[in-house]
Amino acid sequence: MPDRLPPAEGGFFAHRTPDRPGLALFLNAGDPPPGALPELAAMLDENDVDCLELAVPFPGSVTDGPVIRRSADRALAAGTGLTAVLDAVAAVRPGLKRLRIALLADWSHTVRGTDPGDFAAAVRDAGCDGLLLHGVPPRLRLAHYRAAHTAGLPLVTTCYAASSPDVVAEAAQHASAYLYLVAHYGRSGTAAALDRGRLAQAITTLRATASAPVAVGFGVKTSADIALLADLGADAAVVGSVGVARVENALAAGGDPVEELGLLVRELRGR
Repeated sequence: MPDRLPPAEGGFFAHRTPDRPGLALFLNAGDPPPGALPELAAMLDENDVDCLELAVPFPGSVTDGPVIRRSADRALAAGTGLTAVLDAVAAVRPGLKRLRIALLADWSHTVRGTDPGDFAAAVRDAGCDGLLLHGVPPRLRLAHYRAAHTAGLPLVTTCYAASSPDVVAEAAQHASAYLYLVAHYGRSGTAAALDRGRLAQAITTLRATASAPVAVGFGVKTSADIALLADLGADAAVVGSVGVARVENALAAGGDPVEELGLLVRELRGR
């Protein structure tokens, strides 16, 4: 893994080492149920998870597979919306030591009709450490970039390993929390194998141009996947569908989803 200076103390994946890449876990807010967030956040904080990528649930995502879609539907059925999510983050964030929270919000379902500056300020004031905006129309992206910068809210940007050079350059320029490199096209939870050559090339390009850490997601399911990404030069891995599936299975069996996620985290860390 090439040498690289860590981000500023307190930033995303600040505790990573060459033999211990950063780890982010994606979940829909409200699934597990909203009341579980304090216990969930504390468990992740105590088990070396660097980032909780917490989505404000939205329906019908074209980039998500059935596992994450069902999760969003459960959260929406429980009435989970932006205000409740920000309130929940505000309640748990002060007690966290290392875990950072990146809010994922869909532009069409959650953000549209809201002034970009007002939205960024609300996310910042709730204590979110970063913001990932999903599905922003290209003509509006610059306004949201500027609003987040003005608010002092770090941004998560995204691109694909196969994205055009212009898209990659824009993502690298505006990432200030971390850059989420999507390993392959398709829907989350699909079984496409990681393309080592293409990923290595994309990671090398991004590490040379982005000042924020590079985290890779889509298809990351095991500790071996995380080790592979570290060998390719990624700063962190993002785990999504496999964790959401653990929540779903625990709820269906009447079990404890936080306990199940704890088992998964320990597996991912090779414990």
